[in-house]
Order: sequence, then C-alpha cells, then structure tokens
Amino acid sequence: MIDVNDIKNGMTFQYEGNIYQVVEFLHVKPGKGSAFMKMKMKNLRSGTTLERTFNTNVRFEEARIDRTTVQYLYKDGDTYCFMDMETFEQIELNASQVGDKKDYLLENMDVNITRYGQELLGLELPQKMEFTVVSTEPAVKGGTQTNASKDAYTETGLLVKVPMFVNQGDKIIVTTEDGKYYSRA
Repeated sequence: MIDVNDIKNGMTFQYEGNIYQVVEFLHVKPGKGSAFMKMKMKNLRSGTTLERTFNTNVRFEEARIDRTTVQYLYKDGDTYCFMDMETFEQIELNASQVGDKKDYLLENMDVNITRYGQELLGLELPQKMEFTVVSTEPAVKGGTQTNASKDAYTETGLLVKVPMFVNQGDKIIVTTEDGKYYSRA
C-alpha cells in the first residue's frame, strides 16, 4: 500500500478499478483545516488524464508495471509486430493498442511495452525522436525573421509544424509527448 504522502511523479497505483500514473502532485497545507493532496494522474488503460484531490489519510494499492524493451519490426494491416530482444518472441499489437503512437514508429527502433500482470497497457516511446522531412513547402526568403511556421510531413506520415527554414530532406527532432518540433538534427 502507498500512503498519499509518499506519492512521487511517475508512481503507479490502483484507484477506482483502474491503473494510474502520477503526472503531477501538490501537497497543500492550508492555514485552516486539514492538509490535502492535489494530484494530476494518467489512466494507463485509456490514456486520459484527470485531476483529483485526496485527504492525507488515503492509501492506494501499488500497481507494479513491467516494461519490456522490444524492437518494432513491421505493420501488417491493423497489426503492428514487435520482437522481444531477450527472448526473440514476437508480440503483435492491434491499431487501438498502438493508438496515435503509430506515427512515431520507425522500423527497427526500440520501444518499451508496458504490462500490468498479463494485461498489455501500451507503448512507451523515447522523449525525443529524429525524423526526415519528406514533404513541406519551400522556404520563403525573409521567413526566418518572424516566428512563422509551416506544415511538414515525416517519413512515418506525422504532421509537424516547423519553422520556415526547414526544407524537404532535413532531419528534425520531435518531442513524442506533444508531437512538436524541437530542433534540427
């Protein structure tokens, strides 16, 4: 059991029949009344984020999440095939399990598959990834003087807003959490 006062970012626990990961927390001690904990948490099954306030006497059951490093091999219809790098077992995920992360998958890249017991929860991607721009409008002279941006497509089909100076064939770094341009590679 986890006491609410021992909560840290990244911890996983069970609450109302679901598995959550702590995104942010704030321990509040008001001048009057008892202390409480404000918590922003992510549902690991659905991917939704919610905020809750808990009294400091609340306890949660810990959820042990297993992470396995796998290599993405290929896509066949709505099935994504991965290989466990230790056992060489092939793991297949359907499109709903992969979700929006499909736009970040490059062949032969390593990702983590998360599991709770035998239940497959999903994929964890690296925080930043390098992509090649395969399609974008040409740079406009004087376009770098403002914060203007344009659409660019990567080799996976991911649409990213990039600065005007980025051209087709350039390598860029994208943050996987929000899908935003980070820098040139």
